[in-house]
Amino acid sequence: MATIPTRREFLELSSAGVAALGLVQAAAGQSANDKLRVGLIGCGGRGTGVAGYFKKIPNVDIVSICDVDEARRAKAAQTFGIESSRAVGDLRKILDDKSVDAVIVATPDHWHSPAGILACQAGKHAYVEKPISHNVREGRLLVEAAHRNKTLVQHGTQVRSTSMMIEAVKLLRSGLIGDVLVAKCWNIQRRRGIGHDKPSSVPAGLDYDTWLGPAPQVAYQKNRCHDGWHWWYDFGTGDLGNDGIHDVDYTRWGLGVETHPSKISASGGKFFFDDDQQFPDTQQVAFEYPGDGKPGSKRMLIFEMRLWSSNYPHNTDSGAEFYGTKGQMHLSRRGKIEVRDDRNAVVEVSPKPKSQDDVAHVGNFCDAIRGGAKINADALTGHLTASLCHLGNIATRLGRSLTFDPQTEQIVGDNEANALVSRMYREHWGTPRGV
Repeated sequence: MATIPTRREFLELSSAGVAALGLVQAAAGQSANDKLRVGLIGCGGRGTGVAGYFKKIPNVDIVSICDVDEARRAKAAQTFGIESSRAVGDLRKILDDKSVDAVIVATPDHWHSPAGILACQAGKHAYVEKPISHNVREGRLLVEAAHRNKTLVQHGTQVRSTSMMIEAVKLLRSGLIGDVLVAKCWNIQRRRGIGHDKPSSVPAGLDYDTWLGPAPQVAYQKNRCHDGWHWWYDFGTGDLGNDGIHDVDYTRWGLGVETHPSKISASGGKFFFDDDQQFPDTQQVAFEYPGDGKPGSKRMLIFEMRLWSSNYPHNTDSGAEFYGTKGQMHLSRRGKIEVRDDRNAVVEVSPKPKSQDDVAHVGNFCDAIRGGAKINADALTGHLTASLCHLGNIATRLGRSLTFDPQTEQIVGDNEANALVSRMYREHWGTPRGV
């Protein structure tokens, strides 16, 4: 079986490479005609959806699947024509298979980085669904694992491979609206509540201990397993990390910031839902990037979330506005772009409207494995974006502003907040694990 690090080893992985900020492009040595063999880890709706995108790429096969739920596993095996011996409940069986080139990690959030790290250690490339991590520290460990093992990690923020977004960011870089100093994005939609529930017996066919994996031991409860896990601190990252991360990602990209922010301020809470979920349904977060501290280098990114509304700017639930010294740009992953000059007159631009392109993102990952492309959303890109979600959630949860050191990736002068930059990992698979 794949070697699992102890908890201490996990927390100290690649200490020699802590300062490394880039990834090494893998020299896979595969041609476009070589078959890529991919394993799927997590057979829920998103996992099977992403696997379906891989099937659309020439010379790519889904050859193995893994899920801790027997029913989901059986359904996915039938969908992808997987023989029973290659439909497993333990991800290590896929990682031990030398014939598998890459894996899709589409588990609940608390497994994203641990599974990604184990994949890198096993020499597998990994397509890791968003958010790339459950906390800041393990995101950095995944960056280091990819670098150390010379494996590729693609973060599931598909806007990075969407043609309209790529062209729009080039326009922002060209100075079309001047210097972009502030950008605001939003995630506004009407969600359903998860109700109130109580612990109950684990359903037949579910390996709940492995589902928990690195997370604390808590009793099974229907509304915090499978679809409900997004809204619990131990397993998910709220809607900022679940859906808002897409908007945060292309907003950070367009704003041109390639480091962590130094100050985070937030407010929000449960304004609407009376249920068991722990994360806010209403949230406002501001991230400040000081640059060198002088006017002209400072930047601000603002995130807004309402999960009980269907009224939103520009008639789009997911969008961003970039404010430059010579104009404004509106972008949405729903396929919208609009530019106005500093007199608010519409400026015609060339990018054609194009919604989030999942297939192109998967294709970019496959091309990068074969050595024919630069990966569009590597582990570091995902880490910088996901960390915004984690820091925004910490500031909202504690109800105070945070000062963050981008170099050490630590919250300064606030031990309670800094404790949430990482987490404790429970014993799993028999011995203390770092995952």
